[in-house]
Amino acid sequence: MKIIFYSPHDDATAWLRDFARALPEAELREWQPGDAAPADFAVVWRPPREMLAGRDDLRAIFNLGAGVDAILALEHEQPGTLPRNAQLIRLEDTGMAPQMAEYVTHAVLRYLRRFDEYQTLQGERRWAVLDPHPRETFTVGVLGLGVLGAQVAQAVAAFGMPVRGYSRGARQVDGITTFAGETQFDAFLDGVKVLVNLLPHTADTRDVLNARTFAKLARGAYLINVARGAHLVEADLLDALASGQVAAATLDVFRDEPLPADHPFWREPRITITPHISALTLREESVEQVARKINVLVRGDIVSGVVNLERGY
Repeated sequence: MKIIFYSPHDDATAWLRDFARALPEAELREWQPGDAAPADFAVVWRPPREMLAGRDDLRAIFNLGAGVDAILALEHEQPGTLPRNAQLIRLEDTGMAPQMAEYVTHAVLRYLRRFDEYQTLQGERRWAVLDPHPRETFTVGVLGLGVLGAQVAQAVAAFGMPVRGYSRGARQVDGITTFAGETQFDAFLDGVKVLVNLLPHTADTRDVLNARTFAKLARGAYLINVARGAHLVEADLLDALASGQVAAATLDVFRDEPLPADHPFWREPRITITPHISALTLREESVEQVARKINVLVRGDIVSGVVNLERGY
């Protein structure tokens, strides 16, 4: 069993060491430009086309993240990047769900208790007590009810706020009012006070956070985007902030990362910026999941997390 590894931002030595422990029978190597030697499996994050194209020997490509939009975008731009017979498999949770639930819950509670406004008052050295938001009408809407979205929705609901969830196909999540499909999208948005985006990035979801979406929310709503920067029409958010339709936003993802120093988001005090850290890939948990799935595939069985290339997730 031969495995090649590539990630432009990680220490390959640590990953290969952990894979060697989990799969002692495997031959492991970090892929380098020009490496065309045989391989059965690839473990990657944002790989170059040269690593994958023409590799008909690959049985599966494991993406070190839940989102596979970068690989699919490469395939769209340069067809033939993905080997014909290799399954593309995404990570499922691996410790990301608790991190995401912490991040989103923190942001929601910050807005519920108006801590963002108190921070502004502190900067102005003003002592003032603000009327709290009524919890019973502080409706949180979670876009995307996959593994991460469902856990986020339930974590927020535990604090007693009404929580809705939206997904492409019908889903049931305990304690959450669910909506599905295009025909229920407006009903999902209607009156939502905090919109949390956890959708996968596909052709259908690109630019979904736009002026029309913001207009359906409650006046003075809040936005939390922890999915992909391509979901957000940036100019529409700035316009919604200027009009008061959106009161504030917490953004962890952006169209261009790192966010350019001259980007207007930096100058908007009602936007909270974090550098794509809402749910970090945890190496040990990821290695364990990938190794387990490789063993299942070697036995000839089926694994979960296989990406539907047409849907994009």
